[in-house]
Amino acid sequence: MTRRGLLPIFAALTALPGSAMAQAGRIDVADSGDTAWMLAASALVLLMAIPGLALLHSGSVRARNALSVLIQSGAIVAVVTLLWAVVGYTLAFGDLSGGWIGGGNAWMLIDLGNVRSGTQLPESVFVLFQIAVAALPPVLMAGAWAERARFGWVVAFCALWTLVVQAPIAHWIWGGGWLSRTVGTLDWAGGLAMFTSAGVSALVVAVMMGRRIGFPRETGRAHNPVMALAGTAFLWAGAFGLCGGWALSANDDAAAAVIAAHLAIAAAVLTWLGIERLATGRVSAAASGKGVLAGIAVIAPAAGYVSPGAAILFGIVGAAVSYQARRFVRRALEIDDAMDVFAVAGLSGMAGALLLAPFLSEDLGGVGYYPGNTMISQLIAQVSGLGVVVVWSVAATAIVALMASLAFPMRVSEDAERAGLDRSNHGHGEDVS
Repeated sequence: MTRRGLLPIFAALTALPGSAMAQAGRIDVADSGDTAWMLAASALVLLMAIPGLALLHSGSVRARNALSVLIQSGAIVAVVTLLWAVVGYTLAFGDLSGGWIGGGNAWMLIDLGNVRSGTQLPESVFVLFQIAVAALPPVLMAGAWAERARFGWVVAFCALWTLVVQAPIAHWIWGGGWLSRTVGTLDWAGGLAMFTSAGVSALVVAVMMGRRIGFPRETGRAHNPVMALAGTAFLWAGAFGLCGGWALSANDDAAAAVIAAHLAIAAAVLTWLGIERLATGRVSAAASGKGVLAGIAVIAPAAGYVSPGAAILFGIVGAAVSYQARRFVRRALEIDDAMDVFAVAGLSGMAGALLLAPFLSEDLGGVGYYPGNTMISQLIAQVSGLGVVVVWSVAATAIVALMASLAFPMRVSEDAERAGLDRSNHGHGEDVS
């Protein structure tokens, strides 16, 4: 490219800092404690993706593919972060525009308000939390295509997915869109908006990409269970930020949501370990990781709405449902979802969203229904929201997966897969001297 051709690109790049920072003058925030909590919650949520899910997935694959999982996770977080700063945030949380998609007022984070409406937070802090939340589902999905996806396709697909699938759903449920405002669907921390959409999308990609060579007999064992358990620990702690952060304030709602998350995860872990012990005569390191993920997903839609006792029940149901679903997907359907993303996270999120309807009742310790609502009407709202999220996730994911494959093939060659993605995709282990 000539120097003259580089001038417009250089001019555009030099304009980015000014446009991105062109915000209204700052004012004092009414509650600095809320701000501090949300900054901490954002960091905790980011830790769920990297290193949490990255270590869990990397430790659970064969050694020759471990590095590829870590590299994919880092690249996914990077591309999602940039896209949400440029356009994703305004699509999801910009000024309301007909209830289907956010307005364009916050493109490149321009024209952010000083204080986010309905909170005592600087909007910049709200943005940071939403960027951290947005990074989690694509990293979770990456477990489904582990050991066979081409790196370029992964980055392209996740970039498209976060804008076409994730941002609209976030707006419909969290950003004042039609599912929450008109239908009345509730989702405290992402049982539908994150875990259901990611789980369904992961299943779609797993079907489109096909099985690993040798599946299900020769997929190998986890090369580093200790690494996987370390990732599990980050997930468990990070769930405090995910569930408590959606209170958007350092108050009793945040504390109640954190308690509910902690109890549900503990119940899910023990349930999964117990079922595995009865079924196989032993307990494995993988059981702890899947139990934690199931517990987080099942309580996410309800953490701020239900009682501690209900949270324990949610955890038990989430683990029991996902354990049986995992076996069904692998053995009966023979779908190669490598990390069981759909069965563990997707179905647990669905179960939690549906259980929310009865346990929202004050008689069962919940916060109660909105005026005019009943258990039946809330269940209809939850089922409607679930149906919309599933249908949109299936259709839009298939489309963006095919779009990404126009630029990059979805999976590596058989030779590359047999050699391992660490070597074939990233050159790890090759003599480059």
